[in-house]
Amino acid sequence: MPLPLNLNLPNGNQMPVHAVLLWGTDHLVLVDTGVPGQLDVIRKGLEQGGFSLEQLTHVIITHQDRDHIGSLPELVQAKAGKLEVLAHETGIPYLAWEIPLIKSGITAEPVVVDTALHDGDELPFGGGLRVLHTPGHTPDHISLYHASSKTLISGDVLVSSGGKVLPPDPKFTPDYAQALLSVEKLAALDVETVITYHGGVCTGAIKERLKEIAAGK
Repeated sequence: MPLPLNLNLPNGNQMPVHAVLLWGTDHLVLVDTGVPGQLDVIRKGLEQGGFSLEQLTHVIITHQDRDHIGSLPELVQAKAGKLEVLAHETGIPYLAWEIPLIKSGITAEPVVVDTALHDGDELPFGGGLRVLHTPGHTPDHISLYHASSKTLISGDVLVSSGGKVLPPDPKFTPDYAQALLSVEKLAALDVETVITYHGGVCTGAIKERLKEIAAGK
């Protein structure tokens, strides 16, 4: 399910985003963590969803941007070794503080990635979750497909506004042509719902819309 969070920014403003929760009898998984300093925001969001921080078992990172990885070190510290971190293999050096983040040029507070993800990996979360490598917005970007509900967790390879799926923002997508190829890859899936990190939940003729975006429309 989407987990709406109002992130507190350093300038005093808030930025609404839509992280995602998946759960089963033995796991509670958070997809993306917001900017730094959001531990209490995440804790309250989990509680509003009927869960607790103590129940959280895994975090999946869709890509290295600061508004997705920022609060990951705080979560890892708060869970004291009881949180498994998953990210695409290409993103591991960035999360480990070995390479500066591509867009900001800074090094993130180091976090150990417990499980390296690859295109096509099938994860057991929420009854089954497929990893899709969707580069362009960043080289390590992944999206996640929940086949049983025909739901796509897009990360930033797609955004949305007013319930309409939109292409990624060119200003924040260094390889836009590659990003459109990634959308074309997603258009081959049987998708009825998209959860975009920036914009939220979209339904209705999703497959057709993804084909339009991939074609540059």
